[in-house]
Amino acid sequence: MHAILGATGKVGRTTIAALRKVNVPVRAILRDGSKAQAFSDLGCQIAVADVHDHRALTSAFEGASAVQIICPVDVRAPQANSRMRRLVDCLGEALAAAKPQTILAISDYGAQHSSGTGVTLIFHALEARLRQLEARRLILLRSAEHMENWARLAKVAAESGRLPSFYHPLTKLLPTISAYDVGSIAAELLLEKQGVALRIVHAEGPRRYTPNDVAAAIGSLIGRDVLAQPLPETEWQAALVRAGLSEDYGRLLVELYTAHNAGRIDVEKDVGEIRRGTTELAEVLRRILSA
Repeated sequence: MHAILGATGKVGRTTIAALRKVNVPVRAILRDGSKAQAFSDLGCQIAVADVHDHRALTSAFEGASAVQIICPVDVRAPQANSRMRRLVDCLGEALAAAKPQTILAISDYGAQHSSGTGVTLIFHALEARLRQLEARRLILLRSAEHMENWARLAKVAAESGRLPSFYHPLTKLLPTISAYDVGSIAAELLLEKQGVALRIVHAEGPRRYTPNDVAAAIGSLIGRDVLAQPLPETEWQAALVRAGLSEDYGRLLVELYTAHNAGRIDVEKDVGEIRRGTTELAEVLRRILSA
């Protein structure tokens, strides 16, 4: 039995579909039981658990030979950092109690760093906590930034002809991947029979893109020129708060973008392997702009 946390998200839903396609038993772990029918129709067992309730999580994980976890973020939480760290502790407690043989954690590029990376420090803490467990097999699937994260700015660019960019310079090649490809890669790793105790896998798309590439792709889709424009660093925090993020989460993102621009959010050198998704950015942007 494979228990998948975050079943309704892009990553979890794709992993579940791939596992069920080859008849692997799956337990879909949902926060909202009203969304269970689609997973029951796929032949999944259903468990309902809040990610902050370690007893409910333990129950959802128990009896599973493999568990896939994801650490969701609440961008509006007034104390985002401490809330996410409590979630890491909760996941650790539940996994320690349930003792699955295999744990696959969706982590992040840059998770190898112990300071100065903002939101990504949560994934550093998650990896450290999981390494303390007694799982026979631990897979750390470090994902590049999801292409779908361009959604809000892509729509702004389509309307205004200007794509604001936190990434500097505009020619900087950025590792990125579709969230759906992350789910597919996770399923592949769960199905592989390698007995290595610890695997670190970096996941990114078929190629890297610059902010200029993103603007050009949007322009091609809407039939008019779109230009990328660097957003001054002094405006980052205010822009993020205007977009609906909490002050605390905004500060974490400012630190993350600073680390990104310094080249720290990338594959860990000489560690693990790289798996590549197949989805091109233009395909994701087409979905975003047609939604």
